[in-house]
Amino acid sequence: MTDRQPPIARAIALTRIGLWAERITQAFWPAWTAVLAAVAVWASGLAGPLWEFSLIGALAILALVLVVIGMRGFRAPTQAEARARLDETLPGRPLATLDDDLAIGSGDAGSSAVWAAHRRRMAARLSGAKAVPGDLRVARRDPYALRYMAVLLAAIGLLFGTLWRVPEVPALPGIGGQVATGPAWEGWLEPPRYTGLPTLYLNEIEPGTVDVPEGTRVVLRLYGETGALSVTETVSGRNATTPGEPLQDFTVVQSGTVAIDGAQGAPVWTLTASPDTAPTVAPDGDAAFEFPDQVTLPWRAADDYGVTAAEITIALDADGTDRRYGLEVEPEPRQPLVLDMALPIAGDRSDFTEVFRADLTQNPLAGMPVIVTLSATDAAGQDGTAEARMILPGRAFYDPIASALIEQRRDLNWSRANRVRVARLLRAITWKADGTWNAPTAYLITRMAIRRLDQGPLTLEQRDEIAEMLWQAATRIEDGSLDSALERLREAQERLAQAIRQGASPEEIERLMAEMRRAMDDYTRQLAQQQGQQGQQQQQAQGDTQEITPDMLDEMMRRIEELMQQGRTAEAQELLRQLQDMMENMQVTQGQGSGQGQPGEGQQAMDQLRDQLREQQDLSDEAFRQLQEQFGRPGEQGQQGQDGQQGQPGEGQQGQDGQGQQGSQQGQRPDGGGENGQGENGEGGNDAQSLARRQETLRQGLETLRRNLPGAGSEAGDAAREALGRAEGAMQDAERDLADGNLGGALDDQARAMDALRDGMQELGRALAGDRPQGIESQQRGEAGGRDGRGLNRDPLGRQSGQGGQLGSQESLGKGPDAARRARDLMDEIRRRSGQRDRPKVELDYLKRLLERF
Repeated sequence: MTDRQPPIARAIALTRIGLWAERITQAFWPAWTAVLAAVAVWASGLAGPLWEFSLIGALAILALVLVVIGMRGFRAPTQAEARARLDETLPGRPLATLDDDLAIGSGDAGSSAVWAAHRRRMAARLSGAKAVPGDLRVARRDPYALRYMAVLLAAIGLLFGTLWRVPEVPALPGIGGQVATGPAWEGWLEPPRYTGLPTLYLNEIEPGTVDVPEGTRVVLRLYGETGALSVTETVSGRNATTPGEPLQDFTVVQSGTVAIDGAQGAPVWTLTASPDTAPTVAPDGDAAFEFPDQVTLPWRAADDYGVTAAEITIALDADGTDRRYGLEVEPEPRQPLVLDMALPIAGDRSDFTEVFRADLTQNPLAGMPVIVTLSATDAAGQDGTAEARMILPGRAFYDPIASALIEQRRDLNWSRANRVRVARLLRAITWKADGTWNAPTAYLITRMAIRRLDQGPLTLEQRDEIAEMLWQAATRIEDGSLDSALERLREAQERLAQAIRQGASPEEIERLMAEMRRAMDDYTRQLAQQQGQQGQQQQQAQGDTQEITPDMLDEMMRRIEELMQQGRTAEAQELLRQLQDMMENMQVTQGQGSGQGQPGEGQQAMDQLRDQLREQQDLSDEAFRQLQEQFGRPGEQGQQGQDGQQGQPGEGQQGQDGQGQQGSQQGQRPDGGGENGQGENGEGGNDAQSLARRQETLRQGLETLRRNLPGAGSEAGDAAREALGRAEGAMQDAERDLADGNLGGALDDQARAMDALRDGMQELGRALAGDRPQGIESQQRGEAGGRDGRGLNRDPLGRQSGQGGQLGSQESLGKGPDAARRARDLMDEIRRRSGQRDRPKVELDYLKRLLERF
């Protein structure tokens, strides 16, 4: 084949060569695989002569058999096959076209011209023809890749086997030669593993001074005749030494010498033991409270080889407490709170700073003087401690009623001897609840706490249960208070303004911005709820109120962040001041229909739900009055000022003749309303059976309303129906308890029913607004169901989940403006959970692996 050969002929010839290679490979690959395996056995020299000869012979016979089989199946490629394969790769199959003749219309000049033009076009395509390489792949015939294994073994055998093998391995100098000529020894100095220092070979160290960490293990091996060598050492502190033992193993606990008597030169080493210092730990700043429920304490620790564990112990500081009011009595003994502190995930732990975070909001020590003891442990088991006295930060309650409840909770946790005093003050707090309680459920919870306090001496479990009830009541009031939400917003704004003025770091500004966003979300949510309760007429009366959408608030927050990033602090301060002024006089809108009532069926359903809630509240008040009468003591109803009788809702005031008048006085409700003791359906409220019938009627009305509720098919509409279903179940339980005379259990069930009704009203409002929450809820984080402001589902990491039931998300967690904050929050949550010792061991192990990995 020469360069003068036409291109098409050269391409056909090369294609035929490729066919030869393809068919040879496919026919004879098993044979050459067996040959390579025989070469590997011969070159490795691992088997004995007999086994090696047998294996090589068997593989050779196998190779011959495979060659015969391959020759029988081999078929040499022809010129026509090469042309056909090349023609298949060309568009229009030009080779076949040039071999064809015109079958129809050969006598027609036009047809002949067209055919001739077609042949010329096909001939032109042949000028660019290229050879088709052969298909040398045999993976389909060799699924286990035996051919590659044979190549690998043959290569290893040839490189490290017979061809390059040295005839005789020379004798290496060392202990072997020494043993042959006389007594010998070997020694190693192994520092503790946690130091990270390498093991030293004592034979290579010149006799003299050697610095080693305390706890270093010394291993000496004596060879030769027993007693020819002996070891003398003063580093282990042992009282006696056995000189003739062939194995000497001891630990360095002090500085001293190690000598090997009888060895050549009688070497002596002076080991200087460096002691392992105990770790140091101390607070690195003041304790603080991170909204909504985190207590933080910066701390610092150091150790020469690294800290392995740290914990914090929090105990009550009774001497540092202002012993007044409920704290005058001696406190009951309480076990100190012991929590693990998270260590750095990666990096050097010899000197570091960290921040301890824990949810201690509901702990009885929150807000009290405490003694904080920090403890750090190193790998040697040494402990370092530091003690500090401080006020353990806790959640601030700005609502006066909530603050009073928390104070009584504190006194009850201080000592159960305050039981009578706490009950008396709680009665004073709930006396004539004339509109001062913004959460009726909190009122009922407080009254139930009073009833349990009156039952007699408390056990520890009962005390904790009542303290939890007071906490729930206080948080319901505080979270539902617009004034407290505004106060938190003002504090967050002031902290941000102060940080801007002082030129705080970008990380601190970002943290304060996030805190302000949360406070703003809380305030706008409370404001929107209050406006919804005031109704359309009051909104229209406030014609001069500035209306702000959440998009406007977000835009101002983003603008403040941009100005801070650009270093324009003065403009950022001015924009923050404008935002503060706007929040002082703000009306949150919900879409284009802001300030307008719900039209048609939606507004009617909302009104009916409000009526249901009001009637359920009245029924609960009636049940509570009957419970008071049931446990009332004779002779006390007409005595004004007795504990447990004066000021109870619905009780009659003392008449002129000294007799308690009941039934003509209106009962006081937590929302300021009153009832005359008669049910709205005309039935008397003086016995539990009539209350049960009223509860049944109320439940039936709610069932009818739920079936006809608008917004069917939407997410919010279905959620509203689910909430009303829960309310029906609670009402049915209350009905059963009332029929059985269990008034206390009925009150609990009625409280659950009212909570479910409120949830249903909120979801119905969303459904009527098009299932697209505006106003405050568009920026609310952490809503039930993990929904974002557009009603889209979010995963626990804050990403939008897949649609249509798809698991996962295409959204990256590491992108977006809040990526760093989300990562930090996630890491803080992992650290917090890893410090909770009561979690299952398998979960703690998993959290530990996460911390070590990231």
